[in-house]
This record gives sequence, structure tokens and C-alpha cells, in this order.
Amino acid sequence: MPGFELFGDLEKKEVTDVLENGVLMRYGFDGMRNGHWKAKELEKALENTFQVNHAQLVSSGTAAISVALAAAGVGAGDEVILPTFTFVASFEAIMMLGAIPVLVDIDDTLTLCPKAVENAITSKTKAVMVVQMCGSMGDLDQLQNLCRKNSIILLEDACQAIGATYKGKVLGSIGDLGCFSFDFVKTITCGEGGAVITNNKDFYIKSDHYSDHGHDHIGNDRGAESHPFLGYNFRISELHAAVGLAQIKRLPDFINIQKKNYSILRNALSVIPEVVFRTVPEGGEENYSFLNFYLPSLEIATKVSEGFKENGVDGCFHYFNNNWHYIRKWEHLKNLKSLFPISEEVKQGLAYLQTKEFTQSDNYIARNLSCLIKLSWTEEEVHNRADKMVNIIKSIV
Repeated sequence: MPGFELFGDLEKKEVTDVLENGVLMRYGFDGMRNGHWKAKELEKALENTFQVNHAQLVSSGTAAISVALAAAGVGAGDEVILPTFTFVASFEAIMMLGAIPVLVDIDDTLTLCPKAVENAITSKTKAVMVVQMCGSMGDLDQLQNLCRKNSIILLEDACQAIGATYKGKVLGSIGDLGCFSFDFVKTITCGEGGAVITNNKDFYIKSDHYSDHGHDHIGNDRGAESHPFLGYNFRISELHAAVGLAQIKRLPDFINIQKKNYSILRNALSVIPEVVFRTVPEGGEENYSFLNFYLPSLEIATKVSEGFKENGVDGCFHYFNNNWHYIRKWEHLKNLKSLFPISEEVKQGLAYLQTKEFTQSDNYIARNLSCLIKLSWTEEEVHNRADKMVNIIKSIV
């Protein structure tokens, strides 16, 4: 990760096809295309790769979450449960629909703690969003059972975990809906883009229409299409889809490279007793885009993080003080700093953030380091990196 590290002739060919026919929009202009429909091709490739019935491309992973939730009927005043460790886009996408993000603790998987989810369910809970952070997953069996028991939608945000699997199924294909991001730093990239996948035809049709101003996409005259309901513009362009079409063909190779580099680093660090690796649920396999491990304390994790930076071991993140990915620094959410007025319902729904403590999450995030696995490393570079990491950690613990 990320896929842009290995851009090559295949990406160039797909983009050149679009530029030569001149149609950059994914819909319409049938006569000008010379048979090129990159977005449609990529959607079909996603369906085949992830063994799902339907895939809908959109403009970003953030858009994918909003579109998926809207397709499932989530809106004003509804509660969506999500983890404290995620990306700010997660709660942004929920609030854009007028719904209320209910943040709960993570466990040692670095994803949703099922017990915390169970305790947070109310009569207003409409969906649970498990965010598969840093290439791995939560206990999807428990989460799925909870959702079924309470008639709640299970949404998988697999934006950082494309290619990971759980009991033989690809992440994103297990819940009622799954979301991917193809932004510039993902394992496969479109530059900007995202997708919703599902086996539910009704959710797919609603995602298809909603992401394009409510167009029903029936017939071949865009101007004559009906609008069964309100929609918005979350379309992907043909240029972005072309890049993704090339990249998804290379996904197995990318995963294999990541696994090789990940394994070298993990094997090296495994000799240190104080290093404890992130828990991956039984039956799960990461996509190997990050190596996550715990150290004994916040103090030690901080010193190791600083040691990595000072010695040129880049791409290792200590999220405890991170502005993007952990709740401690989300003052703009806690204080509702918005350009437009927030509804009273959402204000009241988020009041818990003023007093709520997440000690369980703090315990894990404080001690965790998350190290990016690059595709472009040579084997020698990986071994040198491993030696540096081991020496730095040993000098501190």
C-alpha cells in the first residue's frame, strides 16, 4: 500500500482509452465512447473479485458510506454505532444524512468491541458500522449476530482493508452493505473514488439512483430518465474508474507483495517479548497493508515512535495524538464547529461526547504503533528496516 507506488503501462493504457474517446463522464454520450465504459467495467470487476451481486462506484469512500446508509434508509435522528478509532469521514458521512454517530470502544482487534456495541444499542439505533482499520477486521460473527438479533443494518467500512478476508469471504461482502475507498493512498487507487457493494438488489438500485441525482438509468436517453426519489451527485469519472480498472487487476499481486514485506517485519519483531501483535479474529486474514503491535505503556510507545522518526523509520503511526483517526483530538466534532446550523436532534444526540470517557480505547491506542507496508520496498530495504525497528525497540524497552 498504496497502489500508486507501482503505476505502470496498464494504468496508462486504460487512461489513454478514455482520453482518446474524449468522454470523461460515466453516464451518457453513448455514440462518442467507441465502446469504452470504464466505470461499468470496474463495477463488474468488483462484483467478480468480491463475489457479490452488485457494485456501485461513487466519488469517494466518504460518499460510499453516505450512499450506503441512505440506501438502507438511515436519516434524521437515527443512530449509527461506530468505533472511536476510525477516520473523520466516518462521522462526517453519518452527520451529512442528519443521523447521529454513536462512538463506542474498540478492543484488541483495533475495531468495534461487540460488548460496547451491545451496550450502546437503543430504540434509535439503525445501523452498526464496523470500520476495518489498518487492514484487518473485528469479530464479524458477534457483530452480525447482534445486528440480526436487533434488526439493525451491518455496514462494513472496508476502506483500509480491501483484499482482507474473514472465513473465506472478502471484507465488505459480509455485512448488508460494504464500502471501499480508492483514494490516492489506498491499496488500489483511482486517485479519488469509492464503491458500495451488496447482495441486496433494493440497496443496490437505491445506491445507483441516489448517487446520480435520483436518475433511474432506464433507457439510453439521459434527458428522458425519471427520478423516483431525490438524489445527489456522488459520481465517479471515467478517468478515475480507468485507473481503478487497471489496479484491481493487480490486487492479488499487491496483496502478495504486502504479505511478504509484512512477514519479514513481523518475524523480526516477534523476538521481542514486549511486542504484542494486534489480534486478528480466528478465520481472518489481514490484507497486510499495516503491521500493528502493542507496547507495554503509553510512555514506551511514545519513545519508540519518536525513535523511529529520528532514525528514518517513516510511516509508523502512534494514533493516540493523531488528529484524523482517534477521538481524543476531534474537538471540531465535540464542539460542533460547523459552517451550517446543526439540528437540535443531532446536538442532543452528540451531547454524550462532553462527558464520555473511552478508557478501553485509550488503553489500546496509547500502546499501539501502526506501521505502513509499502509495495515499492526492495527485500534489502525491508530487512534493513526490520533491523532498525528491532534495535530501537530493544534500546527502549
